[in-house]
Amino acid sequence: MLLSARQAEIIALAKEHGRVLVEELAARFAVTPQTIRKDLNDLCDARALNRIHGGAVFPSSNENVKYEARRSMAAQEKQAIGRAAAAMIPDNASLFINIGTTTEAVGEALVDHRELMVITNNINVANRLRVYPSIEVVIAGGVVRGADGGIVGEAAVDFIRQFKVDYAVIGVSAIDEDGALLDFDFREVKVAQAIIANARHVILVSDASKFERTAPVRIGHISQVQTFITDHCPSAALRAICAEQEVSLVETDALPVNRTEN
Repeated sequence: MLLSARQAEIIALAKEHGRVLVEELAARFAVTPQTIRKDLNDLCDARALNRIHGGAVFPSSNENVKYEARRSMAAQEKQAIGRAAAAMIPDNASLFINIGTTTEAVGEALVDHRELMVITNNINVANRLRVYPSIEVVIAGGVVRGADGGIVGEAAVDFIRQFKVDYAVIGVSAIDEDGALLDFDFREVKVAQAIIANARHVILVSDASKFERTAPVRIGHISQVQTFITDHCPSAALRAICAEQEVSLVETDALPVNRTEN
C-alpha cells in the first residue's frame, strides 16, 4: 500500500494521540466523513491502525505495523539516513545488514560501492544487491518471515556467528528514553544480538518515529553501538547517553544538502 499524504498524516496523528476520530479528521482535512472512513479502512487493512467505533487507534506495543505501511512511512528521512550510513562504509569492507525498512535504505545507497561483502538476513537487501558484480552477497539460512522477507530463528543466529565483520547496520522497532533498543519478534532479536556481537563497528539507523513507539523485546542498549544515525533526536536524555557512552550521534536533518550545479 502506497500511503497518500493525508493517510501518512493520519498515522502520525494516531501515533501522537493514541487514536483518531472520523469527524475530527473530516474537519481537519476538509473532506467528507466517507472519505476518512475509506482512508481508515485502507490503513486498518494494512495493519497500520486498528479500527474502533467512530475512528481508529494506533496498534498496541506488541504488534508491529505491516511492512508495506512501514516502508512508506518517513520514506525521505530513511533515504537520507541510508545515504549517511553508506558514506561511512568504505570500499573493500565486510558488513552485516539486518531486517528493516531503514536498513534497506542503506542497502539502496551502497550500490556504487566496490568489493563489498554483505551478509544479511534480509531477503529484500539480498535481492537488491545481488545484481552488482562488485558486491558479494551472503544470505543467512533459517525461517523466512512472510510479512517482510526477514530470515529469523536459531539457524540464522548460528550462521551469523561464523563471521566477524567490519561493520554492522542494524535497525530497531523502538528506542526507549533510557537507551534500550527494542523489537517485536524475539527470534529477530536473537539474530540482531548475534550481529552486534560479531561486528567491529555497529551503526544503528532509525528515523525519529522510533522514539515515539515501544516494543516488548529488548535487543540491547544504545551503548553497544558506535554510531547512531537518525533524522532528528528530540530526546535530551538519549543525547546525554550518547555523549556519556561515546556513541557518535549523526542527525541527517543537520547535515548540508548536496546540490547539483547547473
